[in-house]
Amino acid sequence: MKRFCFALDLKDDAALIAEYEQYHQQIWPEIGKSILDSGILHMEIYRVENRLFLIMETTDDFSFEKKAAMDARNEKVQEWENLMWRFQQPLPFAKPGEKWVPMNRIFNLK
Repeated sequence: MKRFCFALDLKDDAALIAEYEQYHQQIWPEIGKSILDSGILHMEIYRVENRLFLIMETTDDFSFEKKAAMDARNEKVQEWENLMWRFQQPLPFAKPGEKWVPMNRIFNLK
């Protein structure tokens, strides 16, 4: 199993943040299926103020390229992603078009 962590900001607007959280209390069934079908086994999103932190655990053969190709062919995923951009904003240091920015682990207590 592999683990990935990402960060992203929401627009700093309390009403938009509340609406974003509401969408994530009951994601569309097609989105859940797409996540699982890509090899993602577990996903959590945490929030502090308008900063989001995503933890994702995947199968060993998970590929971001494969996931991106699957998403590009899935109209419902594209609809969801376009809707979520209503609430999200890239981190100040994100590359053009980059949404969730990968985080580097700097500590691990074993």
